[in-house]
Amino acid sequence: MADGGTSLPADLFIDLDRAGPVPLYFQVSNRLEAAIEDGTLPPGSRLENEVSLGNRLGLSRPTVRRAIQELVDKGLLVRRRGIGTQVVHGRVTRGVELTSLFEDLQRAGQKPETRLLAMEPAEADEHVAGELGVEVGSPVLHVKRLRSADGVPIAVLDNVLPEALMDLDADALATHGLYQMLRARGVTVRVAKQRIGARQAKAEEAALLDLPKGAAVLTMSRTAFDNSGRAVEWGQHCYRPDLYSFEMTLVDR
Repeated sequence: MADGGTSLPADLFIDLDRAGPVPLYFQVSNRLEAAIEDGTLPPGSRLENEVSLGNRLGLSRPTVRRAIQELVDKGLLVRRRGIGTQVVHGRVTRGVELTSLFEDLQRAGQKPETRLLAMEPAEADEHVAGELGVEVGSPVLHVKRLRSADGVPIAVLDNVLPEALMDLDADALATHGLYQMLRARGVTVRVAKQRIGARQAKAEEAALLDLPKGAAVLTMSRTAFDNSGRAVEWGQHCYRPDLYSFEMTLVDR
C-alpha cells in the first residue's frame, strides 16, 4: 500500500450489517479486535490509514476513526506520530511487587529499551532528604530515563539515589534495569514504600510518551530500602495508561 500499512482482507468485513441495530463502528472494531487476537494483524503491524480503510469499506472516516479509537482505548492499538496506528506488542500488567519495569517487560516477552534523558549529581532538597533519610544538601545522583518496549514509549522514570551509588555506569543503564545494577553491586532491595495514582501529563511527558496534550498518565512513587533498612532509591515514574496497568490481589482478613 502507498502508506505502508497492512491492507486487511476484504472478507473480514464482508458480513457488516449496515441496516441493523448494532452501530457500524462497533462491528468494525470487533472485527479488527478478532484480527489482532488471531494473528491476522500481528504485533507491530501498521494499519492502513482511516481514509483508505473507509474507502474500501464504503464507510465514513468518523465511523472508522471511532472503531480504531475503541481499540486504542483497550490498549490493543497505539497511535504514533509520523508512523500511524500500530498493533501493540502487548499491554504490560505489573503486579504490585518489588520488580523493575525493565524486568516486567522482559517477563512479558518484550524488548525493553532505554533512552537516558539525564544523569547528573545534585544536592538533596528537603523532600529528597526525607525520602532517602539523608541530610539536606547531601550529594545525590539524579537519573531520568525514557523506557520503551519494542520501540513504543511506555514510561518516564525519574530516580534519585544516595551518595554511595553515585558512580553508576551510564552505558549500563541503557541496557540493564536499575534493580539489576543494584543487585550486581551486592545491594538487595528488600522492602519499598509505594504510592500509585494518576494525573495529567506534563508537556514534556506527553511529548516523550507520544500522548496528546493534556492526556492522563498513571503515576508511581517509590522509596526502596535494602536489608539493613537504608534507602537505596527514590523514584517518581509516569506510565502510559493504555499500555500499562498495576495488578494486585486483595485478601479478606
